[in-house]
Amino acid sequence: MNPAAGTVLAVLLSLVSAAGYALAAVAQSRLAAAFPSAPDGRGALRALLARGQWWWAVGLNAAGALAHVAALHYGPLTLVQPLGALTLVAALPLGAYYARRRVTRTEWRGALWTLGGLVGLVAMTGPTAPGEALSLRESLIVAASTAFLIAVLASGRLRGRERNGTAARGLGHATASGIASGVASALTQTLTAALALDLPGAEPTWWQTALLAVLISAFASGGLLLSQAAYRGGLAAPLAVVNLSNPAAAAIIGVALLGETFRAGAWGWLVAAGASLVAARGVVLLTKGGTAAEPVPAPVTAASGSAAVEPVAATAVSGSAPASPVGAALLSAVPAPPAAPETRPAPRTTGLGSPESDPVPVPVAG
Repeated sequence: MNPAAGTVLAVLLSLVSAAGYALAAVAQSRLAAAFPSAPDGRGALRALLARGQWWWAVGLNAAGALAHVAALHYGPLTLVQPLGALTLVAALPLGAYYARRRVTRTEWRGALWTLGGLVGLVAMTGPTAPGEALSLRESLIVAASTAFLIAVLASGRLRGRERNGTAARGLGHATASGIASGVASALTQTLTAALALDLPGAEPTWWQTALLAVLISAFASGGLLLSQAAYRGGLAAPLAVVNLSNPAAAAIIGVALLGETFRAGAWGWLVAAGASLVAARGVVLLTKGGTAAEPVPAPVTAASGSAAVEPVAATAVSGSAPASPVGAALLSAVPAPPAAPETRPAPRTTGLGSPESDPVPVPVAG
């Protein structure tokens, strides 16, 4: 295949991958919206696994990953990775369509800011030369450190009040999900080198290779479950954080352990820092836009089974008409207190014990 045809095929596969990831994110967010107050624990996990929509999301994520791998086979990383950021742009209108609303201007601006920052990060964090895979000892250290960090992020300590607490916790889960997926990718590279007998250090044994496979499965499935929990706080902002934290985790591993560096030397570090700020600004806009786009619940009326309680005490005391029809209905529903029996003063008695009667008037003679 000539280079031009390979590039076109890589672009098409990247678009298919972005569409698959976007559809999976929308399916997960709809599933999270259907059970917003699902309890945590094994019961919630069993209920999730019993839903067919969950398995559709898993299949779409798998299809997106396969298309991404195929795109990397036909095209360079510098072309495929930025196109993967289109997942956010595709997910916004899809999510709005299923929610029967329009994408707000704030959401579009947030998506563009996040997309620009993500492209800048991906463009600067690529290795200048092919890097080596992690050794088995480094893989275990990375796995243990990542597990501790994920436990902190997913512990629910990032809480606010009401809706802000849900959004903050969702962003924490999204960050943990992206980190888990990034570490799974790094460990996959190590497993590939181990199977090819090209792993740094001594030749790995069968149980060490099996341990790497188990760790990869754990981080990949954990990242998927964490993203499901993140979508309880919305779609756009958690998806943006997942797409940002994934390459960021891979870049940290590459710079810290594999000897990779940012492109363009010191200028690359500055560009990466600026891109991070741009992406963070986009996430803030997406969080605000998603909150503003949520439908405001209609006030509950008496026809729907419950009524809003209005202050009627002052009306009852003053005797004036109630302030609204709802107040009138409430007042009419309250039974009137029983009438007090009429009391008459007891007749006075004389000293002989007979009741004293009033004097009878004597007619005056003419």
